[in-house]
Amino acid sequence: MRMPGIPAVGPLPPLADVWRRSLAEFIGTFALVFVGVGTIVAVAPDAQAGTLEVALAFGLVIAVMVSSIGHISGGHFNPAITFGFMLTRRISVLLGLAYWFAQLVGAVLAGLLLKWIFPAASRDPSHLGAPARHTIDLGPALVVEAVLTFFLVWVVLAMTADPRSTYTAIAGLAIGLVIVFDMLMGYPITGAAVNPARAFGSELIGNYWHDFWIYYVGPLAGGAIAALLYDELYLRPLGPVPVGPPGTGVQQPGPGMAATEVRVGVESPPKTP
Repeated sequence: MRMPGIPAVGPLPPLADVWRRSLAEFIGTFALVFVGVGTIVAVAPDAQAGTLEVALAFGLVIAVMVSSIGHISGGHFNPAITFGFMLTRRISVLLGLAYWFAQLVGAVLAGLLLKWIFPAASRDPSHLGAPARHTIDLGPALVVEAVLTFFLVWVVLAMTADPRSTYTAIAGLAIGLVIVFDMLMGYPITGAAVNPARAFGSELIGNYWHDFWIYYVGPLAGGAIAALLYDELYLRPLGPVPVGPPGTGVQQPGPGMAATEVRVGVESPPKTP
C-alpha cells in the first residue's frame, strides 16, 4: 500500500532532518552491536554458552534504544526493518538508503571498537561475534533467519505503523522481547543475526564470511514477507470510502488515508494550507 504523499523513490525530507534521523539510526545500531556482540565476545566464545545472557543483552539494548530515540527515526536499527518500510512506502527509498548507510557504518565502527577493547584470545574464538551455523543444514538455517526476522518485522509494523494500535508507549519493550525470544531459539543454531547490519559489522571486522549470505537473504526475505503481508491484511481499507458530494465541504479520506496516523517511524503526508 502506497502512503499518500510518499512517492516510491522520494523526495527526501530536508537535509537536516535526514541527518537527524540517520544519526539516530547510527547510534541505535552502534549500541546494538557494541552491547550485543560485546556480550558474545565476553561470555560466549562457545556457541552453546551464554545464550540467555546474549539474548537479554540484544533485547534490552533494542528496548531501550527504541523507547528513547524511536520517535526520531522510527528505531529501525536493522536494514531488514527498513526494507519492509520501503516496500510498503512508509519511508521513501532515498531515506531508506540513508538509513542503511547509517546502520552499516554504526555496526562497523562498533566492531572496530570491540576489536580494540578485547584481546585476540577473547575475540578470536567467536570471530568477533560473527553469526555462524551450528548443528543444522544450510537450508534450515536460512529458513530460521527468515522466520525469526518475520516475527520481528511483524511486531514492529503492528506496534508502530498500525494506527489502531493502543500500545505505542510499550513498543520498545515489545520489540525488545521479540529479539529475546528470537535469540533464545536461534542463537544456538544460527547465531540469530536477524539483522544484516549486525552480521556485517562482525563479519567484516572479524574477517569471518562462512555462510555469510544467509544472514542477508534470510532477514531481508523474512522482513519483506512480514511487511507486505501485514500491510495487505491489516493496513488496507476493507472497501472504498465514499467522498462527500461537491459543494458540501465534506472530504472523506481516500484509500489508505487511515494508515497515515502512525506513531513511530512513518512519514506523514505533507499538510496543505
